[in-house]
Amino acid sequence: MAEQLKFELVSPEQRLASGDCDMVVMPGEDGDLGVLVEHSPLVTLLRPGVVSIYQGDRVDRRFFVAGGFAEVSEEGCTVLIEEGFPLEDVTEAEAGQRLDTAKRDFADIGDDGPARDRAARAVAIAEALVDAVAA
Repeated sequence: MAEQLKFELVSPEQRLASGDCDMVVMPGEDGDLGVLVEHSPLVTLLRPGVVSIYQGDRVDRRFFVAGGFAEVSEEGCTVLIEEGFPLEDVTEAEAGQRLDTAKRDFADIGDDGPARDRAARAVAIAEALVDAVAA
């Protein structure tokens, strides 16, 4: 059996995934990033999107992440996220409702810098979730 990548996906609340896989594809800040065993070491920011875990040539599990960062080292790949959950746990209707709420909240905020920035980020996360569920 070929060597596999050791992978962990961790949020502040729980470890969402842990184990060996053949490849992980994640939403890097500058574009999607695929990681295989023996990948060069790196640390990268993640944008909102989907982390796909591969066994063989097929996607075994998919998780939506709201952002975070990933570290690839000789030991494997660790992804630390702000928020995340199995993509299968969300319906299109739920994703759409989250987007509608985020847009409403954004529209209700004045020019307050930090609050407006947080609301804009919530809209971006909800838009990424809607895209992920529709794909």
